[in-house]
Amino acid sequence: ETTGNQTSAIMFVIAGFSHQKDMKVIFFILFLCIYIITVLGNLIILLVINMDPALHTPKYFFLGNLSFLEICYTSVTLPRMLVSLLSGDTSISFAGCAAQMYFFLFFGATECCLLAAMAYDRYRAVCSPLHYMASMNKKVCVQLAASSWVCGNLVALGQTIFIFSLHFCGSNMINHFFCEIQPVLMLVCGDTYWNEIQIILSAAFVILMPFVLILVSYGLIISSILRIKSVKGRYNAFSTCFSHITVVTLFYGTAMFNYIRPKSSYSLNTDKVLSLFYSVVTPILNPVIYSLRNREVKGAFFKMRMKLFHSN
Repeated sequence: ETTGNQTSAIMFVIAGFSHQKDMKVIFFILFLCIYIITVLGNLIILLVINMDPALHTPKYFFLGNLSFLEICYTSVTLPRMLVSLLSGDTSISFAGCAAQMYFFLFFGATECCLLAAMAYDRYRAVCSPLHYMASMNKKVCVQLAASSWVCGNLVALGQTIFIFSLHFCGSNMINHFFCEIQPVLMLVCGDTYWNEIQIILSAAFVILMPFVLILVSYGLIISSILRIKSVKGRYNAFSTCFSHITVVTLFYGTAMFNYIRPKSSYSLNTDKVLSLFYSVVTPILNPVIYSLRNREVKGAFFKMRMKLFHSN
């Protein structure tokens, strides 16, 4: 048992999927495959974008940022989970838990902002095609991407410092597969009502504000598309946004439900499934979503493959 003055010496235990011990091998193989496919898929997207000059455009600059982000995002939770499944050691230090929470929030908050920047890019491409390259020049793109990373860092730093400056007592069991906010908050001593309110407000800022910007962007995009007379023209304009809409729906749908709700409605089993979805499933789907429906990416990948074969 630990007291409030000994929080820095706490060793947390991450429950993970310990209640399903007979499934450990299956879980290990499954998550290892998911991690390898996620990293390789997003690395291929990055390589294709960097190697093909035709893809050195604002749209693919942001996609490259997103692919790098997904590799980092997945690497915060899955390698640690794989080590625990293999070794059976589910303990994590106070500092290790804080670091894991910080990086998870950092990459998650950055993705929220980056998806909003990508929506703005699509708005400029569809609504102002003649001025697109001028308005979305390299400087603007770098500023938007950098702002996303800085905003994500500030939110994550504030939330992590806030959570880990509280006093922990009693159980040290985190009923989750990583150091997520709500399960860690459950181990805090005393009434956490105002802590929950602060977390919900912070989550509303980093999740809802970018989401509102995305909705506004797509409202203007749809309005512009409806003014196009030809069916083919409408289809072509909408198809440039389809991949981004799909990713936004997958990521925001689960993230909003998971963070913007009080602890009274919190369900451990539901939360684990939701967390798996936006932290594991979405990153593995992004390369698929952005490549299968994208002729430019598929064409660039084919050219890169031909270069590699010919060089050998």
